Amino acid sequence: MKTRFYAVYLGALTLLLVSSCGSLRAPVFDQYSYQKGTELKVDALNLMDKATMSYDSEKTAIDTFQAELDKMLEYQKNRENNTISYAMWKMIANPDKNFIGGFLERWKEKGTLIGPFITEAKGQVSDALDLILQYEGKKDPVAENKLKAILGIQ
Repeated sequence: MKTRFYAVYLGALTLLLVSSCGSLRAPVFDQYSYQKGTELKVDALNLMDKATMSYDSEKTAIDTFQAELDKMLEYQKNRENNTISYAMWKMIANPDKNFIGGFLERWKEKGTLIGPFITEAKGQVSDALDLILQYEGKKDPVAENKLKAILGIQ
């Protein structure tokens, strides 16, 4: 009788522990996020190089890139345990921030951009995307902490 009680008790305790740890699960590697992120980085940097030309002349390429970025945002939004990556992709795409979204918005407003500004902006966009890719590829605590600092979350 005592043995049965302990078996039921241990079973209930195990179930409780397993179910309560669900919220502590770390995000797992996602090949699609990593691959698509890499593609978006290359496409973003190539597109930024064209900003010395008029925005209107590159509108088709810009729209194509924006559609791919929107797809990535939608994908990230619907992944489980993905708060940090989703928040960072939202920041990257935000037209009010100094990443690719803001770059495209400035290009649209100004019509063309000058080389030194493009070079500076490419560095910021590249570094931010590298950090996301490092986090997506390794899920390491260093990249996670850097992303949290950028996002202002604990």
